[in-house]
Amino acid sequence: MAAIAAVALAAAGCGSGASTTPGSPSSSSTSSSGSNSNSAANAAQGSGGAGSQSITNYTTYTDGKAGKADPSLSPVYVGWLNQQGGSQAIGPLATNGAQMAVSYINAKLGGVDGHPLKLSTCFITSAEEEGTTCGQQFAANNKIDVIAEGGVAIGIQPFYSSIGSKTPVIVGVAATPTDAVQPNAVILFGDVTHVLGPFGTYAKDVLHAKTAALVYPDIAGITQGAAAIEAGLKAAGVTVKAVGYDESQTDLTGTLIAAGAQTANMVIPYSDSSGCVNLAKSLIQLGITDAKKIVSAPLCLNGQVAAGLGGDFPIWTYAIASSLFGDPTDPGMPAYMAVAKTYSTPADAPDPWNIVAFSQILTIDRFMNEIGYSHLSASAILAKAKAFTGPVALGAPSLECGEIPSAPAVCNDRTQFFQYKGKHVFVKVAGWLQPPS
Repeated sequence: MAAIAAVALAAAGCGSGASTTPGSPSSSSTSSSGSNSNSAANAAQGSGGAGSQSITNYTTYTDGKAGKADPSLSPVYVGWLNQQGGSQAIGPLATNGAQMAVSYINAKLGGVDGHPLKLSTCFITSAEEEGTTCGQQFAANNKIDVIAEGGVAIGIQPFYSSIGSKTPVIVGVAATPTDAVQPNAVILFGDVTHVLGPFGTYAKDVLHAKTAALVYPDIAGITQGAAAIEAGLKAAGVTVKAVGYDESQTDLTGTLIAAGAQTANMVIPYSDSSGCVNLAKSLIQLGITDAKKIVSAPLCLNGQVAAGLGGDFPIWTYAIASSLFGDPTDPGMPAYMAVAKTYSTPADAPDPWNIVAFSQILTIDRFMNEIGYSHLSASAILAKAKAFTGPVALGAPSLECGEIPSAPAVCNDRTQFFQYKGKHVFVKVAGWLQPPS
């Protein structure tokens, strides 16, 4: 991780001529096409991340004031919901990213209009009814005007039923389609249905694939994502065979063979981090090692996965709806990496959920600073969130919240693609692609 940080910081510094420190990320500008085109050939050119729209100064982005929050002032609370602690965890490190943002905001960005920012947490482990419990907990706390959501698949419908429609829920990446239709939700980085749809565009325009093999564990949050990938591939004219498996399986060679992975033009091992090691080992056992045609979501870019594979991530191609840790073409990444160096651990910082949650809390801080402490309310925050057009820190160049009639809470449907070369080296192979039209 130290090596990738050094490479990315050096590359960005050479591109902008600006320095970056953990306390005050500096402004920089790098040219980018910023194109919404689905042409992978064009999208792979230029800067990564948000290009010239990248956020490099967090004080300016949050409308904050450099320095510490005043500990004598009343704290401002943000509800934090995540699924963790059980056998199934979609984004266990999302909480780390949220806490990292809070620590940084209070130490360097002046909190919320000078007031300290604090998280009021509630976690879902394994049961649907826990969503109800968390919703009731937040609803009963009159100090909470906004809730931030991490990676949640279990209990999400009961959660929304419990909080009602007045309290805004700011989501990073929604693990199910449930959030997308909620009137009080705003999904900054997109939901699985829309940010996994571009797998079809990538298959058609980059790989020129005719066939695809998709394998995934039958667990909440992953099955919905697998369905979105399959739909995107079919929309692009790709023949796909999708095979689910029980999460307790460790030898997945039979599952991959059943999906036709040995002959498919594109192989998609799609899992939460707990299954990534088994998928990687089974692919190697079958002799399927072409990183260009093995395409996955970024859930496997996790320190635990790397440890399970001898210290490195699976050498595949990854789709990601946010900035990628260490992307030397992304002008916004050095600012994040500088903060993470002080407020996170080397193993946590690269995790995409850590990155997304960090951005979520920064963006909520922005909304509250713009409103002002004395005028904070659920309705004011929700109005700010729905009107936000970006760019969002560590996200796509622009947001289009409410532009998808069937998913009004979704603000982004674009995804970048990077091929992993091993030893913490990523090469961008396609910029911001959208689902097949």
